[in-house]
Amino acid sequence: MTIPSPPQGVWNLGPVPLRAYALCIIAGIVVAVWMTERRFVARGGAPGFVIDVAVWAVPFGLIGGRLYHLATDWRTYFGPGGDPVAALYVWNGGLGIWGAIALGGVGAWIACRRRGVPLTGFADAAAPGIVLAQAIGRLGNYFNQELYGAPTTLPWGLEIYRRVDPATGVVDNLGGVALDRTPIEVVQPTFLYELVWNVLVALLVIWADRRFSLARGRAFALYVAGYTLGRFFIEMLRTDPALTRVEGVRVNVIVSGVLCVGALLYLFLARGPREDLAGDPTGSPDDDAGTPGLVTPRDDENDDARAARASRVAASDRDDTETHHGAAEPSGVDAEPEGVQPEEEASATPPSSAHGS
Repeated sequence: MTIPSPPQGVWNLGPVPLRAYALCIIAGIVVAVWMTERRFVARGGAPGFVIDVAVWAVPFGLIGGRLYHLATDWRTYFGPGGDPVAALYVWNGGLGIWGAIALGGVGAWIACRRRGVPLTGFADAAAPGIVLAQAIGRLGNYFNQELYGAPTTLPWGLEIYRRVDPATGVVDNLGGVALDRTPIEVVQPTFLYELVWNVLVALLVIWADRRFSLARGRAFALYVAGYTLGRFFIEMLRTDPALTRVEGVRVNVIVSGVLCVGALLYLFLARGPREDLAGDPTGSPDDDAGTPGLVTPRDDENDDARAARASRVAASDRDDTETHHGAAEPSGVDAEPEGVQPEEEASATPPSSAHGS
């Protein structure tokens, strides 16, 4: 029994095309933001901050992913017979994860820097959500009938159909419809392999983070190491055009290997306790008044922290009281006996203002 492909990946609602690939990307972003928010707040961060980061990171990531795709597959758009304008058609697929993470990380860094939140701490909170978003995004490749492997006789092989424009009969794999559900070939579902692997990596990061209290970017490093390890082998099964190769090896295989080694080194060498994710709630460290409606670090303090602060305040009050009662009074042989006040001073000073109100 083989896996059937969807007959189409685009549905037209009047003049508006509804693309499965775009919907999967959006769904992945929503899941990533939701999971990151829960983990970030659990680590002491301010609620709502993850949305602020997403405003920067998501557009940066989309641009970075597209730029990486264009850099590694530029002949499709700028080579002989290519269509340069199609380089802007992100909804047709073509987002490189390496560029998306790299430039998305720049956007996240900008947002974190504006609020005084350490990027490594935020990255640790975001790691499982990011890899789950990647898993959901692979469903978009399924609808687009892309990123698959060589023909296979395995029972979980993926059926590939001939899609055409119903009006003209012209072959259109992305926007067309499979009028005939007879497969033209059965191939390795590499998109499915990566989807399953990504879910496993997300579970691994969550477990390791709880078990070892990972900090300083180590949870993110574990995600990178785990993802690239699987991608290294899955990439070698793919047969889709990869025009950028080094000595016959797909560039994504090389990048996966290098990133995996680097992430493992960081994972084992980085040390330190978890960072303070409270940050600056106002976004402007010089503004002591704060911004109404935002959560401040004191709002996020636990009962022990509040009790400790109250104890310090009480101790400070006692010190001040002692200072008024005794420390500021003269000492030595010329001092008046305790509890005795000079008559002139006693008569000149009203009882209500002797030591403050």
